Amino acid sequence: MWDLSVPWWELVLRATAVFAFLILLLRVTGKRQIGQLSPMDLVLLLVLSNAVQNAMNAGDNSLTGGLISATVLVTLNWLLNFVTFRSKKLADLVEGRAQLLIHNGVVYEDVLVAAKITRHELNAALRGGGYLSVEDVHTAVLETNGSISFTPRIAKKQEAEGGTSASTSSPV
Repeated sequence: MWDLSVPWWELVLRATAVFAFLILLLRVTGKRQIGQLSPMDLVLLLVLSNAVQNAMNAGDNSLTGGLISATVLVTLNWLLNFVTFRSKKLADLVEGRAQLLIHNGVVYEDVLVAAKITRHELNAALRGGGYLSVEDVHTAVLETNGSISFTPRIAKKQEAEGGTSASTSSPV
């Protein structure tokens, strides 16, 4: 139960390599998948975790090996959150940047394509945010967490009167 079949440092190295690989893989697949998991995405994550398990533990099924791997993963996650909080450049590299999808009722199709968001998904997010059409939206921003934030268009008359805009958010 407590005896390791591989050295402890190998478990640390393996867990670190798998963690870095998965962060890179999930970053490459885009923000949309992280913002809201479809059933297919959830199944993928479950199967993916099973697929990399042996790569992390090298076949070691001891309690000690599992505790070491879990500790390394939680520590790496904490460290990554800490350094991305401290460094904007690293945060942009790991988390990406927010992307403008709509401005003044105009949809930026090239940004939708790059973010792998269909018009159907955008329309669903609009409805979820309480908007009937893109013409009702001043800005729509795909946030780094995968959600879409909306700022409503305000009539020129309201702008002249000093009206304020509200913002809503909807997952993709």
